[in-house]
Amino acid sequence: MARPGMERWRDRLALVTGASGGIGAAVARALVQQGLKVVGCARTVGNIEHSGVDICINNAGLARPDTLLSGSTSGWKDMFNVNVLALSICTREAYQSMKERNVDDGHIININSMSGHRVLPLSVTHFYSATKYAVTALTEGLRQELREAQTHIRATCISPGVVETQFAFKLHDKDPEKAAATYEQMKCLKPEDVAEAVIYVLSTPAHIQIGDIQMRPTEQVT
Repeated sequence: MARPGMERWRDRLALVTGASGGIGAAVARALVQQGLKVVGCARTVGNIEHSGVDICINNAGLARPDTLLSGSTSGWKDMFNVNVLALSICTREAYQSMKERNVDDGHIININSMSGHRVLPLSVTHFYSATKYAVTALTEGLRQELREAQTHIRATCISPGVVETQFAFKLHDKDPEKAAATYEQMKCLKPEDVAEAVIYVLSTPAHIQIGDIQMRPTEQVT
């Protein structure tokens, strides 16, 4: 049964990037349960180039263990390309799809991170954090441009803290015990918790603009 406020999205199309697992997969499932048609993309930004997008969930993200003092240029580029450039391309193409079809009530949601709001004393995350700070700025910039274009399309950030996915194992790929400890030291968020936040944002009345939801485990210190 559709959540109150979600009825207007029934049978409309949502694009979810990074949908092969974790948060993206949970978001895709939640949207389908609410009666939306969902196109899931993983890695391939070109898949945005179809018509009919009403909702764009920019979830794809990437972290590499490349520090500022000794990190590889290729690692930095990988993070920038996925976390900033691909997000911006998907946003642009989704907006153009909405504009061409005179969709004035669409929604663009960027799955950000608490790392886009504070810098942890963990050197392997500093460049990653910089890309997430960029997402914070891009979302507010998008909100302003949508207002200048006199649309009612909304832009929102959702910034989770530690979510129990494969993220830590990819960041600490050479130290699986350290990665596992990330999720063992507290009761972490689940991907479904982030999906619930997406549904909440989409279910709010059209006159409400939610800029950012910051959410983290109750036991998380930073």
